[in-house]
Amino acid sequence: MSTDTLTITDNRTGRTYEIPVEHDTIQAMHLRQIKVNEDDFGMLSYDPGFKNTASTKSTITYIDGDKGILRYRGYPIEQLAENSNYLEVAYLILYGELPTKEQYDEWEHVIVHHTFVHENITQLMKAFRHDAHPMGMFIATLAAMSTYYPEGRNISDSWIRTKQIHRLIAKLPTVAAFSYRHSRGLPYVYPDNDLSYTGNFLSMLDKMTEVKYKPDPVLERALDVLFILHADHEQNCGTATMRVIGSSHTDPYTAMAGAAAALYGPLHGGANEAVLRMLMDIGDVKNVPDFIKGVKNRERLLMGFGHRVYKNYDPRARIIKRIADEVFEVTGKNPLLDIALELERIALEDDFFVKRNLYPNVDFYSGIIYQAMRFPIAMFPVLFAIPRTIGWLAQWVEMLEDSEQKIARPRQIFLGEDERDFVPMADR
Repeated sequence: MSTDTLTITDNRTGRTYEIPVEHDTIQAMHLRQIKVNEDDFGMLSYDPGFKNTASTKSTITYIDGDKGILRYRGYPIEQLAENSNYLEVAYLILYGELPTKEQYDEWEHVIVHHTFVHENITQLMKAFRHDAHPMGMFIATLAAMSTYYPEGRNISDSWIRTKQIHRLIAKLPTVAAFSYRHSRGLPYVYPDNDLSYTGNFLSMLDKMTEVKYKPDPVLERALDVLFILHADHEQNCGTATMRVIGSSHTDPYTAMAGAAAALYGPLHGGANEAVLRMLMDIGDVKNVPDFIKGVKNRERLLMGFGHRVYKNYDPRARIIKRIADEVFEVTGKNPLLDIALELERIALEDDFFVKRNLYPNVDFYSGIIYQAMRFPIAMFPVLFAIPRTIGWLAQWVEMLEDSEQKIARPRQIFLGEDERDFVPMADR
């Protein structure tokens, strides 16, 4: 008997099965051979929320939640955040290697020269209500872009796929900035291709009457780091949605609109908004002890602590905490920071939280920084979606090139009624 197997004995029948083990997993389809009789469909695994089910093999992002490790293509997130910029990291995530100087210059040139959107898209966005949610505008416009680039449906052509990737990375900051200006009743600002990726985004957000907008270098760098931290995060809800929709072989715009819609949810991309509202609700450092008491009594919710994957300090949270001080030197200190620091101090020392592995996650500090940079809360999920574009696209390409992947079609456990005969309405 091979040592790389799992032996299962079915106590219902007394039969024994030998299941191959590869990469510390078993294939769910191997369970189908376990039957009570020949008419039996076979055994299924049941895993709501996919808490312990791997649906793909990937080489993009590695996470060790117990040790607090996050790596893109093998590179620690700490090194990338310290030494790189978002476009360089985007190249790494997509192609698997850091670019040479020549490769980076070509990559940057291509992205910069796709930043403008079709003027009809601009008119489409202007048709939204004056108080439309920026993320709703972002999702709808992203979906509509598939009608402007119908060749994107030819997903089997690698050159066409690459063209859509360039367009999406370049144009979505423009769409995001337009949605922001729309919510403020301001005229849209067109891209300035002389600026960096994040500098151009800040220009489209904030430019008013000045002839040439000059982004603050500290805020520009802080936004770049935040984009790096949010570029990919393995098989989360939005990424899984991208893969599921993409498995039907639709175009990347439609698949990404679905991924962005998943990100719109308060349990995913809206988590930093929940943190900010919690801090505003606490109101003052002196109220923190009563809030903590309420959390322990299950009367209050502690947002921004704990994570489905991380059972240690989220490495992204450490990085964000460091750049917060630099941001506040420019913007002025956010009064909510003192409340956040006191919450963190107590949570890291109190056995109630330590035993439950409730460490700060990336959402705990990001909302405070975004608010200090004058972003309205409604923009938070949009700011998440812009950098996550590259993660979604890299995962989409990996899925398409994986010969083992099929159209997603989960099984169910049916617990409804057995066969029944129809009863005419008069007899019911």
